[in-house]
Amino acid sequence: MGLRTNTAAWLPNQQRWQIKVQKDGVRKTFTSSKPGRTGQREANAKADAWLDEGITNTRIFVEKAYIEWIAGIKETTSSSNWLPIESRWKKWVLPLIGKKRVEALTEQQLQVIVNRAYAGGLSKKTLTSLCCDLRNFCKWLRLSRLSTLFPESLHVPKAARSKEKKILQPESLRALFTIDTTLWRGKRVQDPYINAYRFSAVTGLRPGELIGLRWADVHGDQVCIRRAINVHGEETRGKNENALRAFTLTGTAAAILADQRLLTGAEDSVFDIQSESTYRHCWKRYCEANDIDYIPPYNLRHTFVSLAKTLPEGAVKPLVGHSRQMDTYGVYAHLLQGEEEQTALELENKLQKVLCNKPVL
Repeated sequence: MGLRTNTAAWLPNQQRWQIKVQKDGVRKTFTSSKPGRTGQREANAKADAWLDEGITNTRIFVEKAYIEWIAGIKETTSSSNWLPIESRWKKWVLPLIGKKRVEALTEQQLQVIVNRAYAGGLSKKTLTSLCCDLRNFCKWLRLSRLSTLFPESLHVPKAARSKEKKILQPESLRALFTIDTTLWRGKRVQDPYINAYRFSAVTGLRPGELIGLRWADVHGDQVCIRRAINVHGEETRGKNENALRAFTLTGTAAAILADQRLLTGAEDSVFDIQSESTYRHCWKRYCEANDIDYIPPYNLRHTFVSLAKTLPEGAVKPLVGHSRQMDTYGVYAHLLQGEEEQTALELENKLQKVLCNKPVL
């Protein structure tokens, strides 16, 4: 088998499939005029045949190749990224193909893994991540000259469904902005993180972003998200490249920060949250103490997105740090000058409709 990291593309003007590959500084083009995927596979096969002599050690076992692949990921990413990958592989991948040689791997074998994971109850999001894992592993095999497998048709079963996200309903949201106490050993006390809960609900910040927020990141009515602290206490640059962002505070969000500044203004951290597990535990205790249906802390972010759902999606994506591919509402577009302030005003109106049952003009 040869080395190939791309696949043949259809050229409508020439009515043929074409792929260009390179080996040892020599670049060649291979084509096929056969219609459909048959022609694509034929062009790919021609390229593979030419590259074949470059492949080495195809008899390595998948489980051994996996050790080298995951080691590279651990060197270049945080544990919050590689630990889920490692978990998915140990449960769903290695039991099925760990003892197979990479030269014997087929796309159908990879699809069986995804199908069994679907049958095992995994969500659409997790199945998508599993497919991504398998594609990345195959890419690493190709780059390492261990295989030419290119699983272009690997897919999540159509019947897979995303898990429903629970959010705070209006009554619970009003309770959150009315009650600032929790129960501690049977007594009513001020909840130390009440402003963090509220700020997350009106800004869409992720828990790790709340923990990582510093007063130095707050400039007047602007907040810059520069870091996140993951569940392992590691500082990262956020979930994705869009996580680093800036946004304009609504009136309510500004008031929350003003109140919090009286508590922690002399410190570095805005909310002084010790860890994500501590934050989650305190939030759950707050919900139980105030008869609020519990939702995970991350879902306060979903509450914000639902609150803002009537705004243009292009205005919401920059606020929550979603990528272009993320289906927040529509196609991402940069805000024009002055639109950030307008978005903040519109968000404030929608929040006040829920909290006061009347709009703020």
